[in-house]
Amino acid sequence: MIKVDNRIFKLDTADTSYIFSVTDKGHLEHIYYGPLLKDGNYEALRQKNTILLGSTVNYEDDDAYSLDHLLLEYSGTGKGDFRESPAELIMPDGSFVFDFCFDSHTVTDGAYQAEGLPTAYGDAETLTVLMKDKKYPNIELRLYYTVFEAENVIARAVELENRGEGDVYIRKLMSYMLDFPYDNYDMITLNGSWIKEAHICRRRVDRGTLVNSSATGSSSNKHNPAFMLVSRDADDERGRVYGFNLIYSGNHYSAVEQSDFGSVRVMGGINPHCFLWRLKKGEKFSAPQAVMTFSDEGINGMSENMHAFVNERIVRGKHKSAERPIVINNWEATFFNFNSRKILALARRAKRLGIEMLVLDDGWFGNRNSDRAGLGDWVVNKRKLPGGINALARRVNKMGMRFGLWFEPECVNPDSELYRAHPDWAITVEGREPSLGRHQLVLDLTRAEVRDYIVDSLHRVLSEANIEYVKWDYNRHISDMFSRTLKNQGEFYHRYILGLYDILNRVFIRLHPNILLESCSSGGNRFDLGMLCYSPQIWTSDNTDPIERLDIQRGIYTFYPQSAVSAHVSMSPHQQTLRATPLSTRFNVATFGVLGYELDFAELTPSELKEVKSQIEFYKSNRCLLQYGALRRVPMADEDMECWQISGEGKIIAGVFNRLKHAAPCRDILRVPDADAEREYTVATVGQRLRIKRFGSLIKHITPIALRIDGFVLRTVDRHFSLKDGEEIYRCRGDVLNYGISLAMQYEGTGYNPDIRVLGDFGSNLYLIKENENG
Repeated sequence: MIKVDNRIFKLDTADTSYIFSVTDKGHLEHIYYGPLLKDGNYEALRQKNTILLGSTVNYEDDDAYSLDHLLLEYSGTGKGDFRESPAELIMPDGSFVFDFCFDSHTVTDGAYQAEGLPTAYGDAETLTVLMKDKKYPNIELRLYYTVFEAENVIARAVELENRGEGDVYIRKLMSYMLDFPYDNYDMITLNGSWIKEAHICRRRVDRGTLVNSSATGSSSNKHNPAFMLVSRDADDERGRVYGFNLIYSGNHYSAVEQSDFGSVRVMGGINPHCFLWRLKKGEKFSAPQAVMTFSDEGINGMSENMHAFVNERIVRGKHKSAERPIVINNWEATFFNFNSRKILALARRAKRLGIEMLVLDDGWFGNRNSDRAGLGDWVVNKRKLPGGINALARRVNKMGMRFGLWFEPECVNPDSELYRAHPDWAITVEGREPSLGRHQLVLDLTRAEVRDYIVDSLHRVLSEANIEYVKWDYNRHISDMFSRTLKNQGEFYHRYILGLYDILNRVFIRLHPNILLESCSSGGNRFDLGMLCYSPQIWTSDNTDPIERLDIQRGIYTFYPQSAVSAHVSMSPHQQTLRATPLSTRFNVATFGVLGYELDFAELTPSELKEVKSQIEFYKSNRCLLQYGALRRVPMADEDMECWQISGEGKIIAGVFNRLKHAAPCRDILRVPDADAEREYTVATVGQRLRIKRFGSLIKHITPIALRIDGFVLRTVDRHFSLKDGEEIYRCRGDVLNYGISLAMQYEGTGYNPDIRVLGDFGSNLYLIKENENG
């Protein structure tokens, strides 16, 4: 709800209030962002500035008015505010000085929309504040505030319009800015690299500036655009947490600056790196929409807001709130070495286990037998698939499975028919040797003819077969950034992203709206709200090692719901780490997301195949809860353990995960904060199996005859038989679960019975916690 009274603006969501006002000089003064406030007088909240100190630059003749000491909503340059500015503009007079002041405002029903850019949608109110430069009133700045009340999210956007005679050059235009009063804050970001995405990094906010940015051409696996500003005492369950994110897939920039008087300035938007935009008379530039939320219930509270926002206001179309299929992807099973026979054999085995969709990955087109050739030639390789995609899809469909297909439309190999025909379509600089990534170049999406080729190629393939899912990959960063058709290369990066959105709109919104799109970029290189507007789920990481995924998915879950997180079970030892992990743990981690499998089932033992079938049955019976329930991270006493819980539908599923385990471990407590204290519950482990070989040479001490642990007998037994692992069942009230129940002991060096949890390094358990009908 948006309320305006005497030039004071109050934006209320279900649980938060955001307040700012217009000063006597026409600047926007930030007053408050925090828990919901009743309507009243907010004068006591204003920062007090009654006298200025030495070296302060006054604004006009008022001795107590300096922009450097005000808490602002959006600042300027050259008028006394020496903190980082959200904008750098070259004005028609050639100077960098600008001073936007309040002119008017409007409040409208509905969500803000921007031409060419994805934005949040749905029931909302939008406040538009029009500001004009004092010297050039025909240069207008519009600040947009869209209030999504139920999700506790406020979306912000900025537009700059030139109605004057001279050109304006934009070197920087942040999507939002706000100043917080002095307090002790930390900044939390999601940092990483390939196969190491979204690791949580917490840094103290102190004098100076902390920056979170990407200059790779995409939102990047190095620094996700999402970040938090948290009180120093905040953790998952308590403390004040502000969350910020950007609905954008390109270079981004966020800064948190503490001034010399302790106030904290936060801003975010397009990275000014290599950015220069010429704004002619009559033109308008729209910065990407940003979103922010607040919770005083810790990081989990902030996450709950953001998860609801993504599911309700970002994901759209047929697949919004829809249960996602369980897939088998052939990549780790075959790489490029496959044919129809291999793929159909994989599909038959997957079908018997209950898997619902086969996804054919890289290698089905052109001369694509490695990553050195063929990319860009979207014509089926008839040597591998003699009947083409249509025949393969029909045979997969006849088995009762759906069919999906991999593309990487944004890139091209120099060894391809496309490159030989159109070398100028690749992003290169004339006279310089281009830098390759994965033996490929990036296509120039700023050019209409390149976009048309991609749209036409994909439309042709997608129209000739029953393809219900597309995995859209993008396996490199942009280098040699240059377009032969752009006069101003400072526009290149942003126009590339606008071109990408144009293609996604044309293919998946207009032509093929029923296809489920999964975005991928060497894993999580482009995990952002912009892509989620087109792609309801994203391949989180090329790393399928579940222990690595604990850190990767933990970071992703802070801002993105499990319905967006694609997670697969793969073979062990894992290709990315060579770590061996139990099949149960691989599933237990992947089940907190959109489940898939990426392995050759022919390499599993009969015992393991039974376990996979049981896993899939459990996932299907709880799929809606696992994909759309409320996710919470619950701290464990042992810092080498992780606990995730999902609640809803009268059920809670808890996952307890070991990393490294020491001998004679302490006893574990499972605390379930979301249990209703007044209800009765049954807590039961989800069945999983323990392989015989897990006990190693200990087996020799319990067999009546001497057996080699690597001999035929024990290898045969291990293939066909397994043991129950740690069966537990408890009945208790919710208040007991809130406090925490004692779990069965873990293996402590001697003895086995079905009540012991034989977890060790990398072991885990799932617990299904259900309300009793008479409870």
